[in-house]
Amino acid sequence: MKCYELQGPGGVDALALVDKPVPQAGPGEVLVRLKAATLNYRDLLTVKGRYGSRQKFPLVPVSDGAGIVEAVGAGVKNFAAGDRVIGSFFESWLGGEPSEARMRAALGGSVDGVLTEYRVFPAHALVRTPDHLSDIEAAALPCAGLTAWSAVVKLGDIKPGQTVLTQGTGGVSLFALQFAKMCGARVIATSSSDTKIARLKQLGADVTLNYKTTPDWGKKAREQTGRGVDLVVEVGGVGTLNESIRATRIGGTIAFIGVLAGPATADSRLPLMVMQQQRLQGVTVGSIEDLQALCDGISMHGVKPVIDKVFAFDQVKDAFAHMASGAHFGKVAIAIG
Repeated sequence: MKCYELQGPGGVDALALVDKPVPQAGPGEVLVRLKAATLNYRDLLTVKGRYGSRQKFPLVPVSDGAGIVEAVGAGVKNFAAGDRVIGSFFESWLGGEPSEARMRAALGGSVDGVLTEYRVFPAHALVRTPDHLSDIEAAALPCAGLTAWSAVVKLGDIKPGQTVLTQGTGGVSLFALQFAKMCGARVIATSSSDTKIARLKQLGADVTLNYKTTPDWGKKAREQTGRGVDLVVEVGGVGTLNESIRATRIGGTIAFIGVLAGPATADSRLPLMVMQQQRLQGVTVGSIEDLQALCDGISMHGVKPVIDKVFAFDQVKDAFAHMASGAHFGKVAIAIG
């Protein structure tokens, strides 16, 4: 089989396409022929060697993949050859509260990921692909989809009539918009591009703000609601946190996910967060049980991921470059087989 290996922290130039033997499924394991993968911002950090002390080399990168069961090992009864499946981001987090042990095995970081034609998964770490999704679409779920689900549905507990603010047009943000609308919420969405803003409206955004022409977008979002939003899906990180605090109502929640916007400014509004009893909720993907809930939810409502562009398996470096450019609207995908 062919797979990509990251030989060191040298960016995409350190990615090598190598030949390896097809692995065999042992007891309790499933051999999956991967059909598709999608990229996350975290994958860009990984190829640059910036994923922390747990990152190993050589490493098969990328966490999010979907495929077809090729073979099952002894004792596996819930999957059979031909089943369409997706793999969980955290292979050891079956359910319940997060812990160091449950979050230790993170695909494409501390353990090999899915940028390969075949991979062996523990049977418990697989979830059946929703029937209404293609393999490309299903490959968007394990990290981006589940992170947004955790932020909006599980931890955010969004109810009909509430207001959610999303930032930008990456995978997590678009999923968050879709899940918020699925829950009956109103959505305020930001972007720096008027062209992308038009597409956000098509996806159901009720209010849109261009954060380049409206740098005080947090204040404007608060004005739109009269009291502030119930939830901000914060993918920018400390660089956008000040405006998120301004946007959030008293007692509201900021689901803190990303690091896209750079370092914090000196005039931090963290005291305002304290005064308004806001909650800063860290979100790191979710469990296998959560992934199943996500699949059940989108199957019931017919929600489909937004796919920006699909690259061939021999165009992986181009896919990473497109992701890094920020030009994408939705998920950047790779067709593996």
